[in-house]
Amino acid sequence: MKVVTCKTKKIIPGDKLFQILDEYLPPLREKDIVVITSKIVSICQNNVVRNDGKITKLDLVRKEADLMMPEKYVRFGVYLTIKDNILIGSAGVDESNGNNNFILLPKDLKKTTENIWRYLKKKHHLKYLGLIITDSHSSLFRRGTIGFGISWCGFEPLKNYVGKPDIFGRFLRTEQMNVTDGIAAAAVLNMGEGNEQTPLAVVSEVSGIEFVDRTPNKQEIEETTVTLDNDVYSGPLKLIKWLKGGN
Repeated sequence: MKVVTCKTKKIIPGDKLFQILDEYLPPLREKDIVVITSKIVSICQNNVVRNDGKITKLDLVRKEADLMMPEKYVRFGVYLTIKDNILIGSAGVDESNGNNNFILLPKDLKKTTENIWRYLKKKHHLKYLGLIITDSHSSLFRRGTIGFGISWCGFEPLKNYVGKPDIFGRFLRTEQMNVTDGIAAAAVLNMGEGNEQTPLAVVSEVSGIEFVDRTPNKQEIEETTVTLDNDVYSGPLKLIKWLKGGN
């Protein structure tokens, strides 16, 4: 796998995402994967809220989250929430690199991702192109954050090993590899989380990835996640009295 990051100017509200992509992405080749941090997508959508003291981060988390844990579980200012079937800190509301703005997750994420994918395919005259919009989160019992994909387009997001033998001939029953998050983690590691100013990356030479010339359908998107009832961590998570967000 090869990851090339793209340094940009400081992205601010009012900037146009396609213009940013035109200016800073290199010429793309067949079966490249473009990785874009969700933060600049949101900024270019002007999906930000000015931190002027009239609204707090907690106000926004309560509005943006589908479910949130009670405040007694808050650690280091992070509210544990579920949004769009993703366990994520503070419903994705972030202040870093926001220039005194709260930055929310992108609006109309599926449609936005597909529009970017189509635009780049047409501009660079490509049949096969991958696209991942990323964010970062923390993992249980691990210090530090890691990148993951909040949306994707142009490739199969899971590699299925179910029914295939391991090296000793034992047939695998549940194993699936998360292709999207694996690529996202590698890209975000190179892109950084601070003042690197590299919110774009181009990933190439990824082995074992299956590209497709179409957008993901509803069933495929649903297959990449599991519900709170069926998650491997559902036992302890369901013991918590989750609060409804959206207000």
